[in-house]
Amino acid sequence: MALLEKIKAPEELKKIPVEELPRLAEEIRKKIIEVVYKNGGHLGSNLGVIELTIALHYVFNFPSDRITWDVSHQCYTHKILGGRLDKFDTLRLGGGLSGFTAPEESPYDSFKVGHAGTSVSTALGIACANQLLKNNHKAIAVLGDGALTAGMTFEALNHAGTVKPDLIVILNDNKMSISRTIGSMANYLNKLRTTHLYQDIKNELYRIAESLPKVGHTVEKTLGHLRASAMSFLGGFIFEELGFSYYGPVDGHNIPKMIQLFRETQKLKQPILIHVVTEKGKGSELALKDPSNLHGMNPVKYSDDGKISLRKGAETYTDVFARSATELARENSRIVAITAAMPEGTGLIEFEKIHPNRYFDVGICEQHALGLAAGFAKQGLKPIAAIYSTFLQRAFDQLFQEVALQKSNIVFTMDRAGLVGSDGATHHGVFDIAYLRMFPEFVLMSPKDGSELTQMLGFALTLNQPVFIRYPRTETPKPLFAESAPFALGKAEILKSSSSKSGVILAYGSMVYPAYTAAEELSKEGIELTVVNARFAKPLDEELIKKLSEEQPFVITVEEHAASGGFGSAVLECLNRLGMDTGKTRCLGIPDKFIEHGNRAKLLASLGLDAEGIIKIVKSLVNK
Repeated sequence: MALLEKIKAPEELKKIPVEELPRLAEEIRKKIIEVVYKNGGHLGSNLGVIELTIALHYVFNFPSDRITWDVSHQCYTHKILGGRLDKFDTLRLGGGLSGFTAPEESPYDSFKVGHAGTSVSTALGIACANQLLKNNHKAIAVLGDGALTAGMTFEALNHAGTVKPDLIVILNDNKMSISRTIGSMANYLNKLRTTHLYQDIKNELYRIAESLPKVGHTVEKTLGHLRASAMSFLGGFIFEELGFSYYGPVDGHNIPKMIQLFRETQKLKQPILIHVVTEKGKGSELALKDPSNLHGMNPVKYSDDGKISLRKGAETYTDVFARSATELARENSRIVAITAAMPEGTGLIEFEKIHPNRYFDVGICEQHALGLAAGFAKQGLKPIAAIYSTFLQRAFDQLFQEVALQKSNIVFTMDRAGLVGSDGATHHGVFDIAYLRMFPEFVLMSPKDGSELTQMLGFALTLNQPVFIRYPRTETPKPLFAESAPFALGKAEILKSSSSKSGVILAYGSMVYPAYTAAEELSKEGIELTVVNARFAKPLDEELIKKLSEEQPFVITVEEHAASGGFGSAVLECLNRLGMDTGKTRCLGIPDKFIEHGNRAKLLASLGLDAEGIIKIVKSLVNK
């Protein structure tokens, strides 16, 4: 009988002899590969932490002990061992298990999270609470080396060294975040990784110190200096100086060794950092060959001869942006590009190949990315900052201080705007219009298709103010229009005009094609609508909005964004300011709730944000 089938909870895991755990790891590895190849998901990161997760569950007592996973995309083994094996085939499918930790699924999950750099802070909060509540439970944070580029991580490490909690931080070092980890900290970890004698020498110094008679402050001080000098030479000094006892590096695939180390450190009541070295993608030829692109993957396809290949669909908005930015930079040597650890996801990996000296990956540091971009703009360069919609909100204060107040001439391209599908609530980019349009002089745009994205990017670079372009994580629609109208700031584009004055749809970005398709279908039933590609959420085409509101019996706004504070809200505010009747305006968008994971098209349809949903709303208004 397979070992995995015996485990319905971690208590059953603890009954398995240690020498059999490597076999369990291989069974879990096989299961994860099978499900991720079928459903898509985060492959490489999960294959690298199987043995680590087994050792953690074998030693600690979850959920009384609390574990926080940074980003939490590497939690698949944790889900399997935490009683969700029977549901694991539903991973990332609509109505199935989330690809991230989700407390509503299980008490073994502490937080619903999908952003990097948060785990040490939340684990520290748990540890401090444990002290106040006078319980002996452990607080454990597991983070990758990529999270050490995030400022929030260091803020938490710094604080932890001051309050001295019962906290264990496990640094899962695989030399990667999504792409290869960059920066001075990556070089520092490489130094630690290659210093095999570090822990042996540190332990020997402790042994010497403990064996000597306590003959006074001078000897203790000398030993302290000796230990500090050795650690400085070997490379472990930073974590020790932050107040953590450093252990490692340890082989993250050696289960018995990790179990032994965890049991030893479990007895200690102080901040501990355990440096675990793992191999991202271990056990999958695909993931080992291409760890960046196989960090998160779509389902694979199989050829007739049984060979596996990755599915490659039609051109995406990301592809269009990558090509357009690279070409524009050929023509303009003042263009620079910035990413926050997402070179592949944003498409800027192509820019780096052609313009390596004008490409800047700052790590998981959105706040720093905006400050850097502001500095470039101050010196007369043209920065393009490519940051996912859901990640840009991490730098809200910099949007205010470094961008808005300075009127910094930066072009922000926000991939993953709208619903992202299987990544779910933590990654849906559905709040950017609301948190951006409040700032004076910001320009907010969104293209209807790939061709318009190219035009929009070129136009944005001619403006002398902050510009934000949002587009979804999907393939670009098949073009319905031979050409687009020329761009002018704050001017919309009428795609379909009706003299019958049956109503108007103001559509923004990804919702333009569904709105146009709906209007074409309705025209077959004698309902002739005017369809407008808004192009801008700020500034709005107020003249056109006023005219259409006066002429038409109803106005429908459609957007792939939260209805609260979004494009529709902006239109209502405009009409109110102009003294127009807002009662005949209907705003379609994402309702006031978090949308869970699932197929993007199905999610949009369930919210009425597709052609069929728009048709239904129009008919309800026509038949009033």
